[in-house]
Amino acid sequence: DVQLQASGGGLAQAGGSLRLSCTASGVAFDDYAIGWFRQAPGKPREGVACTGGSDGITYYADSVKGRFTIATDVAKTTMYLQMNSLKPEDTGVYYCAARDDRGGGYFRYSSDYDSWGQGTLVTVSS
Repeated sequence: DVQLQASGGGLAQAGGSLRLSCTASGVAFDDYAIGWFRQAPGKPREGVACTGGSDGITYYADSVKGRFTIATDVAKTTMYLQMNSLKPEDTGVYYCAARDDRGGGYFRYSSDYDSWGQGTLVTVSS
């Protein structure tokens, strides 16, 4: 498993932006599939943005398409989730996740991942 440390959550107004970061300890994401998930109170954890390690194919939940972007830094030790045009329904705890995978392709379900960051709270006010 890889150690992940998430940061960047906070309070934003509707229409605003936030960027979440997630840094891996000791590894690069070249051979990992990565993703961001969120969990709102009383709801299951859902995949928001997920991408494979080698082919660049990315999944975005319909609710965030065109507003959120998943990316990594050049060294591929930090993943980001850029969130624009935030809505109150984006409120929740956001988690970064990774799984060792050299085959490419993304994994959109939380059960597919074995390494998780600690979660960071995003609150969007109307």
